[in-house]
Amino acid sequence: MSDVAFALDHHVATLTLSRPDSLNALSDSMLDELVALFDRCDTDDDVRCIVLTGAGRAFSAGADLSGGADTFADWFGGGDSAGAAADAGEQASWREPRRDAGGVMALRIYDSLKPVIVALNGPAVGGGASLTLPADLRLACPEGTIGFVFTARGLVPESCSSWFLPRLVGMSTAQEWILTSRKIGADEALAKGLLHAVHPADRLMDEAYAIADRISTRTAPVSASLARRMLWRSLELPHPMRAHEIETRALDARSTSADVREGVTAFLEKRPPQFRARVSTDLPDVFASLPTPAYVAPRLAKD
Repeated sequence: MSDVAFALDHHVATLTLSRPDSLNALSDSMLDELVALFDRCDTDDDVRCIVLTGAGRAFSAGADLSGGADTFADWFGGGDSAGAAADAGEQASWREPRRDAGGVMALRIYDSLKPVIVALNGPAVGGGASLTLPADLRLACPEGTIGFVFTARGLVPESCSSWFLPRLVGMSTAQEWILTSRKIGADEALAKGLLHAVHPADRLMDEAYAIADRISTRTAPVSASLARRMLWRSLELPHPMRAHEIETRALDARSTSADVREGVTAFLEKRPPQFRARVSTDLPDVFASLPTPAYVAPRLAKD
């Protein structure tokens, strides 16, 4: 049985975490499914926006703690010895730790070619909270409390949350939320800028779909794809000159496109635009000077 439900309607893909009996606790299979579904959405031109939500009364309780005290030893511990010494049957003196699967998922959302909206239908805790951070917009109902509880479990931030959270809410707020591991109410998260809006539970999905529909029907898919990544990638830039260079490349590619002519004509004729360019075939590479870093596995001494 799938851990993530997929639905596509009017150019909006809905991904629903579907382990309600465990409060949508994250598992390896769920994260693998999510990565595969984001891959699918990127290559499907019928998908113009993604809405991520949870089934039941929680968005996600984070790590599945059914393994008890050894949960995180099983999930993160171990790792493989590597190198010629191990290949030759000798005792390797170091090992590569298992890569954080939540971080792989967060990076996949960060790299999405389609805008991503999270609808927090209930609490999001630990890795479940971190999973929302690379999304472009987060909406919640009043029950959508958030908890970055890593230090209370003897852990540290994961899923790239130490990079995303300070950029979204500022360093001081991020430090206080993570160091105290306390529950953050939806209204506080809204006031601090983590949430875009808070809506009653019975209106949450309608409000999320209203935004997704506007993105899907009123904006050029290629422009929306470029814009979301330009904004996120700007956080990596050391100077606005680098943003100016990327914007110049993007404007050069888009200014002579059929989409621009259609957008201007539709505006003047007071009608909805009909954009034809496709993300799968017409997306220009404007980030050539900003390559994505490769993952370098740490080498840790064996115990």
